[in-house]
Amino acid sequence: MQNVMDTLRARGFIKQTVAEDELYRLLGEKSVPFYIGFDPTADSLHVGHYLQLVAMKHMQDAGHKPIILIGGGTAMVGDPSGRTDMRAMMSKETIEHNIACFKRQMSRFVSFEGENAAIIVNNADWLWNLNYIDFLREIGTQFSVNKMLTAECFKTRMEKGLSFLEFNYMLMQAYDFLVLYRKYGCLLELGGDDQWSNILAGADLIRRKEQKSAYAMTFTLLTTSEGKKMGKTQKGAVWLDKDKTSPYEFYQYWRNTADEDVEKCFMLLTFVSVEEVKALCANKDERINAAKERLAYELTKMVHGQAEAEKAQSEARAAFGGEGEMPAREISKETKTLVGVLVETGLCKSNGEARRLIEQGGVTVGDTRGSLDLALPEGEFILHKGKKVHIKVVRK
Repeated sequence: MQNVMDTLRARGFIKQTVAEDELYRLLGEKSVPFYIGFDPTADSLHVGHYLQLVAMKHMQDAGHKPIILIGGGTAMVGDPSGRTDMRAMMSKETIEHNIACFKRQMSRFVSFEGENAAIIVNNADWLWNLNYIDFLREIGTQFSVNKMLTAECFKTRMEKGLSFLEFNYMLMQAYDFLVLYRKYGCLLELGGDDQWSNILAGADLIRRKEQKSAYAMTFTLLTTSEGKKMGKTQKGAVWLDKDKTSPYEFYQYWRNTADEDVEKCFMLLTFVSVEEVKALCANKDERINAAKERLAYELTKMVHGQAEAEKAQSEARAAFGGEGEMPAREISKETKTLVGVLVETGLCKSNGEARRLIEQGGVTVGDTRGSLDLALPEGEFILHKGKKVHIKVVRK
């Protein structure tokens, strides 16, 4: 059986590792308990989390045991990694609600049954009632402030001021790894490469406290060829919850992937074989559009199921002049202005945004260029926003 590190490396996941040769041998010899952490900062997972779930599935399929750590405790502090501002503080009630939402979504990607069944744990169980003096004596003495200040995750926060609250985050994440090692025999922490300093701290803490080996591996971040983070739109994050990002919007996001990013997205976010991906993405001319359509379909099927994927594909084909049924949005019979239609259908967030879009020539009703005083049809009509969004508007 292929070593999972070979699979992950071939698909472009692996960025950095601790004791790579030793870890490779370990993953090839036995089932390794590993963990990935998720801070419940919203009531849905988003595309950034999705990459971690795909990696987790690769690991589980190779026989390794996933431990899903929900950061109910660390979310009370907020991770400073990759941020220039301090995260908003959340209540315990909000965090608990978000954790419940996460659990429902994760069950689509990993198995909670069988020999290497995934388990979900919440670090609030050991962090909320932690004795701070005891924590400082046992854990704080193992950390050098001078070394911590050189960590990449703190550098971006130093410019605007790093709070002592956030400074504790690295210690708490490292402590999580130690607790999971002691309780579940967890030997490996995985995460995005922006978490490298925190993950490294945990592996080092286990070596110091237990005199045992622990391992770390980070994955490439989901970015475009220009280095910009993927999973963002003008409306915000691309969510896995269909009520926050509809299956059609989700499909269209991936259908509009830039030509140069299609192969990377296939490799990191789908389970289509490496050989098939190479064949799909071999041509960089108009034939790449077939690969984009396949990418969008595969991802929508994984997140929302086959029926929703087929529906979204049909709607998208219809919207772009092919066969199928165009996506429909309902509006009130009383909505008479184009500004109102754009806001009510969710294509614009505000009246001001709608007016600007219309004035810039970005809206077409049927074959007529939109204007602020355009008389709208009384019945159904087709609305185009730019070159990529096309919907059928239906009055209630």
